[in-house]
Amino acid sequence: MKKSFLFIIVCLIGFQACGTKKEESTVKAKSGNPIFEGWCADPEGIIFGDEYWIFPTHSDLYEKQVFLDAYSSPDLVNWTKHERVVDTAAVKWIHKAMWAPAIVEKDSKYYLFFGGNDIQSDDEYGGIGVAVADKPGGPYKDHLGKPLIDKFHNGAQPIDQFVFKDKDGSHYIYYGGWRHCNVAKLNEDFTGFIPFEDGTIFKEVTPENYVEGPFMFIRDGKYYFMWSEGGWGGPNYSVAYAIADSPFGPFERIGKILEQDPEVATSAGHHSVIHEPKSDKYYIVYHRRPKGETARDYRVTCIDEMTFDENGHINQVKITFEGVEANPLK
Repeated sequence: MKKSFLFIIVCLIGFQACGTKKEESTVKAKSGNPIFEGWCADPEGIIFGDEYWIFPTHSDLYEKQVFLDAYSSPDLVNWTKHERVVDTAAVKWIHKAMWAPAIVEKDSKYYLFFGGNDIQSDDEYGGIGVAVADKPGGPYKDHLGKPLIDKFHNGAQPIDQFVFKDKDGSHYIYYGGWRHCNVAKLNEDFTGFIPFEDGTIFKEVTPENYVEGPFMFIRDGKYYFMWSEGGWGGPNYSVAYAIADSPFGPFERIGKILEQDPEVATSAGHHSVIHEPKSDKYYIVYHRRPKGETARDYRVTCIDEMTFDENGHINQVKITFEGVEANPLK
């Protein structure tokens, strides 16, 4: 009797161990949404070499937004967290609201742009800054020791920047809150700006219904300009777009392509786009608020596939719990 009892116990332990081992060896087929843990917003997605990278805002009270993390993945499914790639110890002029990162590689250096201090007027100190590192995961050091843009131009609050590399190698920074969007041409070392032909530095390119979060990419020779509409904490937060022949527009609004689904999540917006050229897939990376949640800062980073119709228009994105399939870059 004792031997039989012991045999049963051993079998049960063995079964449990095998079950655990099987679970650990299971390969994730899809990313799932959110794609990683934590309250993260305003995600900037990009490819560097054979890795996908995402740089989000740490979503919390402004006084606690004093650092930025980053995440890398070989396949969009398995993500590695890189903690505090930059913080206010490195960028000493920021004391709160370090957010909405944008990143670009140039001459084997990585330049990380971000907003700081959420300034409400030209009398406050802050704006858009830039840090530099030798690798995507940092550590980053302050590139200027002061903001790159520290004033309101054309009514645009200096936040939510995106740096776009044009076909001729020029780099433009698009940015702006308070329903105004500007573009400026960056100089070679990202320490300042090159004036446009008319002598101006900041050119307004605000499309209809623009609120914040600009993003730009080129497809089939056309410039796709995207932005967020509505209130960032509300159910009407969404993403719309325009198509133009020039990086300066005019940007005539076509319509929304990303918005809430009450059965999945609300407040879907402030996005970026990753183009994986090997299989010519496009992914939209964005934040949203989980269903039933009302906390202001409870935002999570998600990813879904973005497709186009035969006319080059962006199809409506379906936000999902499943996310996207693995797509290794190697």
